[in-house]
Amino acid sequence: MNKPFKDKVVWITGASAGIGEALALAFAKEEARLILSARRANELNRVAQQTGLPPLDILVLPFDLNDTSKATALAAQVINKFGRIDILINNGGNSQRSEAMQSSEALERQLMEVNYFSAVNISKAVLPYMKRQKSGHIVVLSSIAGKFGFYLRSSYSAAKHALHGYFESLRLETETLGISTLIVCPGKIKTNISINALTAQGETHNKMDASHEKAMLAETCATIILQSILQKKEEVLIGGKELLAVKLKRFFPKWFATVIRKQSPY
Repeated sequence: MNKPFKDKVVWITGASAGIGEALALAFAKEEARLILSARRANELNRVAQQTGLPPLDILVLPFDLNDTSKATALAAQVINKFGRIDILINNGGNSQRSEAMQSSEALERQLMEVNYFSAVNISKAVLPYMKRQKSGHIVVLSSIAGKFGFYLRSSYSAAKHALHGYFESLRLETETLGISTLIVCPGKIKTNISINALTAQGETHNKMDASHEKAMLAETCATIILQSILQKKEEVLIGGKELLAVKLKRFFPKWFATVIRKQSPY
């Protein structure tokens, strides 16, 4: 059986749950070599065990996306173990459930740090190695919230919009070096993203949004991401009927403006 990701070195942030965990398991089936990162070392170890990969083919590398000042040192650890980095997946992040007027500056800066600057910093730490290899793939998880603003998502949406501007520019600057860039825009995926979303007080929302209850499974989302990497797509939207809003905004903006106001923030 053909396994195009066999022996590829894949670094996944936010690998302890949700889409990140699903990606880890999907790449493990392909016999890739994995680096798993997130805050919770115990959950990363659980995912590592589930992959069934031998110790030589997996590295648990915990860190907090709130502070990626040591990204260069983290990348060096990966190189020290595997000698290369073929695919970086910037998946980790936090959503938001708070009105802009109620959100503190500290919360807004945290959302930008976790959702935008972490992806920038880790990618810049990895890029010199990919340049040396003359190959590599940067994958960044945006959102349909990166395509339009929505209730209770002001800073989250701003961070996702920023990812598009940055990584579209980065793609143009690095594609001649053999480096590909994929921006993934999930819609509603059945994960704990709404449960872990931050409120105006910086606490977790601690509720599963109704719109996520019957949404696409994370495993299905992961499969589409792997296919998109193989196809060298530049951008992919993943989800259900909510993706129609992206096309609606682009081609029928006045209609979109009416429809979006009628949607529930949950």
